[in-house]
Amino acid sequence: MFDRLSSLVIALTLVAIAAIFATLTGGDPLSIAIMVLAGFLAAATVYSALPVALPDPKGAGAEPAVAPPVSLLRHPDFAHWVDQEKEPLIGTADNIVTIANDAAIRLLGRHIVGADVRTAIRHPAATDWLSRIEGQEQLETVNLIDFPRPGQRWTMRIAALSGSEYIIFLSDRSAIDAADRMRSDFVANASHELRTPLAAILGYVETLQEMNGEADAPTRNRFLSIIDREARRMQQLVIDLLSISRVEADRFRRPTTPVDLAVIVQTTIAQLRDSEQPRTKDIVARLGDAAQPMLGDEAQLGQLAHNIISNAMKYGHAGTPVTVELVREGRRVRLSVSDEGDGIAPDHLPRLTERFYRVDEARSRSVGGTGLGLAIVKHISERHQGQLDIDSEVGKGTRVSVAFPLLAPA
Repeated sequence: MFDRLSSLVIALTLVAIAAIFATLTGGDPLSIAIMVLAGFLAAATVYSALPVALPDPKGAGAEPAVAPPVSLLRHPDFAHWVDQEKEPLIGTADNIVTIANDAAIRLLGRHIVGADVRTAIRHPAATDWLSRIEGQEQLETVNLIDFPRPGQRWTMRIAALSGSEYIIFLSDRSAIDAADRMRSDFVANASHELRTPLAAILGYVETLQEMNGEADAPTRNRFLSIIDREARRMQQLVIDLLSISRVEADRFRRPTTPVDLAVIVQTTIAQLRDSEQPRTKDIVARLGDAAQPMLGDEAQLGQLAHNIISNAMKYGHAGTPVTVELVREGRRVRLSVSDEGDGIAPDHLPRLTERFYRVDEARSRSVGGTGLGLAIVKHISERHQGQLDIDSEVGKGTRVSVAFPLLAPA
């Protein structure tokens, strides 16, 4: 396509040729002058009408310009994704926090946006690592011990973007650590609990063997009684360990069988009264005459009732009542067992359902406790969607109760 200057040159050339031709053919001078003037005006009109060619900013042979990179942290889709993340996430540019999701705000505070990330995450390991990022250090995962509070652990990792932009991911590992400690403590405690009665059994057996029949009948019977007691203690511990394993294996499977909790509790009380356990005469049952239908595992609910009532008999004062009640509360039924014992201090209550936890270890061993009874009760309650409550007052006694949902009427 011709530009404006080329079009003007062509127009003027054509006018000049026409004028020369007219002169050579003997044309009138006035007519030739008018023709030339008209030609110039036409050329000027054409010149002004043509579009102006834009200058080429690239120049001849210049490389095409590259658009500047778009910041991911400022992209609206990125902000939308960040808001959906449940774990804390922080975006930084030149070590300044430019974006933080709700989880990060809850963890570190709203003031972190616009602050230096090394002061926003207040932990020595985080500060040291963030200070070394620009030195091309390997971006490994960092453990933040006792962050943000003592006893907790978080991990921090970084994804590098273009330029000096980074995304920081924070993950809470406190629950995982607690579960790991619980597993290791469980193995250690179970080993200890089994080793203690086993050592007593082996010791008394060796003593009897060394006597070669020289021991008198009362001594021999006393040793055999101790062996029998410790063997039964081991047996009960193994039974409880198997029980808690079975309950944990079933904890995500809701029971689907209709049962009557009132009948289960009545049967449990009858079994206890028929046993050789002391204080069964102190059981006071207030179960009412109404059925208490619910969805449940009959064997597990019987074990739950047995454990709660047995605990009340062990730790309540002899001769005082062990009260077992069933009370309806709307669409729930509450099983409660109360004793009149020494009670439990408030600081012990949150830990009573931990495996092998004992308020008074010496007394627990003397009455034959394994330290797993209430842990089993807790797991059975959770499987049946029950709410476990433990109330106690030092010097007056303890009340353990579980509220279960009743079966909806057909």
